[in-house]
Amino acid sequence: MTALSSPQQGLSTSGHRTGSGAARDHTARAGDGHRPEIDGLRAVAVLLVASYHIWFGRVSGGVDVFLLLTGFLITGSLVRACERGGRGAPGGPAGPAGLGGIRYGAFLSRLAVRLVPTAVLVIAVTLVGARLLLPETAWQDATGQAIASALYHLNWQLALDSADYLARDESTSAFQHFWSLSIQGQFYLLWPLVIGAAVWWATRGAAGPAETDRGPGIRRTVAFALAGVLALSLAYSVYITRADQPWAYFDTGARLWEFALGGLLAIALPWLNPPRALRLLLGWGGLAALVLCGVVLQVSTAFPGYAALWPTLAAVAIVVAGTTGSPWGADRILTLRPMRYLGSISYALYLWHWPVLVFYLAATERTLASPLGGAAVLALSVALAAATTPLSDRIADFGKRGRTVRGPALALACLLPLLLTAGTWTARMDAEQRHLEEQVADTERYPGALALTDGRSDHGEYPDPVHPDPANAADDLPVTYDDGCNQDTAGTEVIVCEYGADDPERTIALVGGSHAAHWFPALEEIAEDRGWRLLNIVKGACLFTDAPQTYKGDPYTACAEWNDGVMAELAELRPDAVFTTGTTTSHDTSAGYGEEQVVEGYPERWRELGELGIEVVAVRDTPRPGFDVPECLAGAGSGAGDAGTDECTSERTDSMTDTSPLEAVDLPGHVSTLDLTDRFCESGVCRPVVGNVLVHWDDGHVTASYMRTLVPVLEERLLAATGW
Repeated sequence: MTALSSPQQGLSTSGHRTGSGAARDHTARAGDGHRPEIDGLRAVAVLLVASYHIWFGRVSGGVDVFLLLTGFLITGSLVRACERGGRGAPGGPAGPAGLGGIRYGAFLSRLAVRLVPTAVLVIAVTLVGARLLLPETAWQDATGQAIASALYHLNWQLALDSADYLARDESTSAFQHFWSLSIQGQFYLLWPLVIGAAVWWATRGAAGPAETDRGPGIRRTVAFALAGVLALSLAYSVYITRADQPWAYFDTGARLWEFALGGLLAIALPWLNPPRALRLLLGWGGLAALVLCGVVLQVSTAFPGYAALWPTLAAVAIVVAGTTGSPWGADRILTLRPMRYLGSISYALYLWHWPVLVFYLAATERTLASPLGGAAVLALSVALAAATTPLSDRIADFGKRGRTVRGPALALACLLPLLLTAGTWTARMDAEQRHLEEQVADTERYPGALALTDGRSDHGEYPDPVHPDPANAADDLPVTYDDGCNQDTAGTEVIVCEYGADDPERTIALVGGSHAAHWFPALEEIAEDRGWRLLNIVKGACLFTDAPQTYKGDPYTACAEWNDGVMAELAELRPDAVFTTGTTTSHDTSAGYGEEQVVEGYPERWRELGELGIEVVAVRDTPRPGFDVPECLAGAGSGAGDAGTDECTSERTDSMTDTSPLEAVDLPGHVSTLDLTDRFCESGVCRPVVGNVLVHWDDGHVTASYMRTLVPVLEERLLAATGW
């Protein structure tokens, strides 16, 4: 009962079989009979999705076709059921009729037994594969995403990750493709209510009118309702895609118009009867446009918005063209038996192709499949889909028999073991991490930066596990992130959070981007010990300067607006000092960086602070390895106390100059500088683990645990530099 499901799965295209010529013409126009070209359209869509993923690392627009077809099939089935006064509503006659005569419980029950078993099987196999084939750093995310996939809300989890500047850009999740199925699951919950409300409005006050009297009024009202959904959702989609495209890509609200467009097509199709010549053009034009969509458009960065009209309207053209009966029609290809078979297993094929590809890439350490490797991935995916689809059909047939409760019971019987297993694995990893955190207070076992003081160098001599564990390193962040005190990349509001003493001797404001933010754990401890107040004023990827900045290649206007607001806030708060980064070691050449430098506008901003009577502490940026350190360690198999293999070390000069660029700048007297590079690198070598503590949690941000081990030396140098 999804556009990815097979013709035998209830809603898709079931109906009477037809012959050739005019008979097939009539079936295509009626819209209620079997439409074999839709089977082929699904095959084209899933082959595009898989091929673009496997060989090109791009998105094809095929998923948008699935969303449209889901709206087409579900809307048609629900409307026809309502026209019959609820008889034959999806899910069968069992269960009470609800709004508009739709048997809501039976509808969801039947969907569950058709969709959940295959999904759960794929999720379970993928979890096992993640444990065996992916690095340990991916395990925590894998269990969380498995649960989110099984409960049909992964799209929102991915949307939140896309909005998080600090989200690790690691190996692609083996569950990422479940985002579209999550959106479809949410659609299934919503759509019967939308259709049912429209039908109730159309038939309110009527006392059992005949089916022939109900039809036109119902379809007209449902069409108005769907047109409203389409207009609102498309307008929102265009807006949010321009404002925050990564979020929009996974936003259900930005995708609803695609379902609504399919629903309108289902309602209008019986009245659409273009001449055969036009239908031939529509068929071939739609098929060509669909195949070329991923070539012409960068779907992953431009969709959904108005750009998604390309593949959806291409699919509309193919459906309107129908089965022409002409040997020259595109449907001649779409109705071939192999195409129709691939369409019948498209749901399982979509589910299997992505984890098979991810595991292949992990095993071969490739970023894209080779021609032969990709063919093997596709062949294995088809074989798995062919094996699991009949099994799913038999489970669904069993679920249809007897009382309505059998369907939900079967779905729960599949879901509960998976959820319990994933939840237990997550709880075990969390317990191990908590136990490790209890041991970290012992500075003899976990000295961290202290291991580099006074000539002490004892790398690799610790029997205890490294802290934080590479698998959980991405969670070892300053508490300000959990407190909601760090502005994201899209926001412009100046968020000020206060820590430390209520009646402070001094007030320090930590200001800047994420490389200022990672100094917070050390500064907080110093502030607590000395009775200072610490103000946190941080925004992701935003340097504290009045010079124009870019983010992911585009002008970073939100940063400029935020910076203006910060200066106004500081003028009102008047802290004793601002602690901020004095250089940047960014590898982002698109932003105008590439080597360590004092960013344009830094000194001018500091002089503005001096005019306000605010001192400045400019700390030299930390070295950046330029690769994901925890993932490197996990891949290298680093064990307890291991300081990291050679492949996980970096040279200081990879990201930093020989001497601090701050030394070449004529700074006013109210600006103090700090350089703690010697507590990250020794003899020009920057190790991934120092004093049994992991230094970086990604490719450049310092773990909160390592920052806390810097407290003694940071406090000493801060007091010496400022004269406090």
